[in-house]
Amino acid sequence: MVTVPVSTLPPPTRTRPRTALVTSADRSFRQRLSQTLTGLRWQVREAEGGAQAWAEAESALPEAVIVDSWLPDLDLGEFLKDFRSHFPEVDLLTASGSIAQESPRGPHRQELLYALRRSQDTDTAIWNTAPALNMPMHSNDLLRAGSIAITVPAGTTPFTALSSGSTQEAQPSLGQPRTLPAEATLPAVRVETAKTERLPELIGYAPCMLEVSRRIRLVAPRSTPVLIEGPTGSGKELVAEALHRLSLRSRKPFVAINCAAIPEALLEAELFGHTRGAFTGAVQGRIGRIEAADGGTLFLDEIGEMPLSLQSKLLRFVECGELQRVGDNETVKVDVRIVTATHQPLAQQTQEGGFRADLYYRLAVFLIRTPSLAEHAEDLPLLINHFMARMGREAPLKRVDPSALAKLSGHGWPGNVRELEHVLERGAILAGEDAVLTAQEIDFGVAMN
Repeated sequence: MVTVPVSTLPPPTRTRPRTALVTSADRSFRQRLSQTLTGLRWQVREAEGGAQAWAEAESALPEAVIVDSWLPDLDLGEFLKDFRSHFPEVDLLTASGSIAQESPRGPHRQELLYALRRSQDTDTAIWNTAPALNMPMHSNDLLRAGSIAITVPAGTTPFTALSSGSTQEAQPSLGQPRTLPAEATLPAVRVETAKTERLPELIGYAPCMLEVSRRIRLVAPRSTPVLIEGPTGSGKELVAEALHRLSLRSRKPFVAINCAAIPEALLEAELFGHTRGAFTGAVQGRIGRIEAADGGTLFLDEIGEMPLSLQSKLLRFVECGELQRVGDNETVKVDVRIVTATHQPLAQQTQEGGFRADLYYRLAVFLIRTPSLAEHAEDLPLLINHFMARMGREAPLKRVDPSALAKLSGHGWPGNVRELEHVLERGAILAGEDAVLTAQEIDFGVAMN
């Protein structure tokens, strides 16, 4: 027996944890991707933009860097080119799933692609039911998870495709297409989003919806005032929340106020705050909504309903960033990003004298228009799927059969997406214990806008 001196033994192998750097201005995307990578035993660092990612890589070189398809501070193409030349040993991927730097790390490549595709799915519960990376899920599992992906043959609508008996299930990156049973009637149209990817708040792949996502991504990192125009029930507040979430102010408050819901006599105090005894009933002073949003985003919904007398006071704040509480002589400096919304043609109101032109031009620096549901009717199956899955979190999940889908597709939707949500909720109640919503339960008789 040969005894080896301890001094000659090689030191024990220490496995250094793999580190990934996730770069995106979208905090929600970073969190989803970080959670998935952590579950795969990666250490994860995050960066909000290209400059921060570069600094993080220089301070501690990661094994992999995943970059969103849009950066708030740098051109994506130039960033990838420069990063690849300076850090050739790092696996570099973009959020579209393409590998920007080929690498011999095969296992790393598979894990990174899996984590990326999983995080890009807006309903991550669908992936949690798949036991293996390449194992397709049964359509019943998809129903329970609240999402079904199908392809629609050219020249047909989602509804005619459903009524034809069966269609092909296009499972995103999970196995090969399989036949989807005819009873699976909760469709969501699978669409390749090309370069423009929709935000998770905005359900729909119609061009007009993708344009809203694109405009949000463009302006979110700035402090530019944004005016959101669109019909009632089209999701204007969701757009405002997405602007805040993708902004550098996302860790500060998002404060919303509906200018049409508060009486004129109280709206000024609600916005600017008041001192004790400023008016009858003011037993103590309080700050207003503007001051409460300091450092964050102030969302003024239905700005077209604001009285002209109050518009002048808001204009002063927009110009100098200072406000006066009601009953106070002192001014307060407040830093907020102002986002406004209206269902009215505000430019026309300025011409008719119903809205101050100088205030309009300061608020409408960047315009985003939310389309009516009729303008993106092809997204109706996807929206139905979304609302039914959301209701299924609090009650047994119900399905919508082809007769109900046909009835829903023939409606004009004057109340837009909000009306659709209410119609489905009413139908789910009328269905009682039944697991399927039929045309009989679809009732448009009550206007719930």
